[in-house]
Amino acid sequence: MQATSQMLETHDFIDVRFQDRPRYLQPAGIYWLEALSVAAFSDPAAREPWAYRIPSLLGAIAAVLLTGWIGSTLFGASAGMVAAALLATSLLMGAEARMAKIDATLLATILVAQASLLRIYLDASAGVVTRRRWAALHWIALGAGLMLKGPLILLVSWGTILGLVISERRTAWLRGLHAKWGIPLMLAIVLPWCVAIGVASGGDFFAKSVGDNFLGKVAQGQQAHGFPPGYYLGVFAASFWPGSLFAVLALPFVWARRRRPEVRFLLVWIIPTWLLFESVATKLPHYVLPTYPAIACLTAAAVLAPGAWRFGRTWRWIGRIYGVAWLLIGVALGVAGPVLLWVLQGEIDALPILAGLAGIALIVLSAWAAWSLRPRPALALAGGSALVLFASAYALVLPELTTIWLSPRIAAAVAAVRPCPNSVLASASYSEPSLVFTVGRETRLVNAAAAADHLAAHQSCGLALIGTREAAAFQARLEILGIAPRALAEIKGLDYSTGRRLDLTIYGAEAP
Repeated sequence: MQATSQMLETHDFIDVRFQDRPRYLQPAGIYWLEALSVAAFSDPAAREPWAYRIPSLLGAIAAVLLTGWIGSTLFGASAGMVAAALLATSLLMGAEARMAKIDATLLATILVAQASLLRIYLDASAGVVTRRRWAALHWIALGAGLMLKGPLILLVSWGTILGLVISERRTAWLRGLHAKWGIPLMLAIVLPWCVAIGVASGGDFFAKSVGDNFLGKVAQGQQAHGFPPGYYLGVFAASFWPGSLFAVLALPFVWARRRRPEVRFLLVWIIPTWLLFESVATKLPHYVLPTYPAIACLTAAAVLAPGAWRFGRTWRWIGRIYGVAWLLIGVALGVAGPVLLWVLQGEIDALPILAGLAGIALIVLSAWAAWSLRPRPALALAGGSALVLFASAYALVLPELTTIWLSPRIAAAVAAVRPCPNSVLASASYSEPSLVFTVGRETRLVNAAAAADHLAAHQSCGLALIGTREAAAFQARLEILGIAPRALAEIKGLDYSTGRRLDLTIYGAEAP
């Protein structure tokens, strides 16, 4: 959001920056979309976070609708509706839809590419000539995905193509992609910006984004996110909740039909992508999000198929054991909101408590229906539980958890105590990018000694944000400089990024 804000301020839509540092993590596509959203619906000077999140919301909506289309194309309209609902109610998809990030928008472009690929594949299998617009749509989607997060979209799309070619041992259907003009069309979307950023950065963008950010994540875990293979299987129960139980119970159905073209297409979409990210050292739950629509389609087909839940004894017990973990996740989500309000802020709110009880009741009934091998009632009850719990979390709990929203509170305190209209804050104890977004681009993220130097250099207007852990170093440096600090405001809260409780004070300099 801050990088996009600076893009709007400077009108430099090529070289993405955070403050005075280049932000060479991915191409500029998401920043362009957010800038367009802010320019259309808000004012850049207002710094309203909701305006930056619209691309993610629209991307999530498009992803849900495209999942429905793919599911209905493969298994019928009812399966498409269920697949769309499974993706829409999943915990991870709900979170991504509400953040100003790339992944929901990227998922939409991946699904456009996969939907067009599916149309070409099915038409070729049926001996039908596909209209060229489907191939054009495929390559345009790939180009758009490249502008969002580099080659990740190619890993999904080309992994699917490679899986189909290997499993079917035929390549004739690939002619429907029209790669001779499709690849130049894809490159025409991404190459102009690549040339521009290569010139503007002197080649640093590619060294950092591809070499450090993309390839660097393969060999070692970055940003404390290194986990062994199997991580995504471990978090799937929560990240795809409440659909995760139904996905596990769909496995016998999928295995029995693995050679059918519609099932094979989805399997070669899921398996190469999943295995690739399990092998990468750096792991975050949203990395495998591109596989969730395919999982949702297979799950929907199994839920609606007659007799799909007739399990043998072994698989019945696997489902029951997994179901216990799934039920505990639902209960945890039900109690999380009221508990967080009580533990972090000492508040008791009746509505989140009632919503939690209702959600827990529905998920218990869903578990009982699943135990009784009634998939459709179980799915309906699970979906109802998700709607109740997520509505409570996003509408009732999170907006009231002011303890964790430190940056807006710090910005309000700075606005109230700033001695000059152009006062600059130096923060030594809290370095979230959101602080720069809410307080101002000139905000300095420094250590305690540098914050003291800032206060000494700007005695009339300067401000420093210091926590209790850095207070001694800050005070010691000020004594050397001969500056007396003046406490102007205090802010207490929890840094949710680190889990640390912070006791922060805004200081100015005493008048000499």
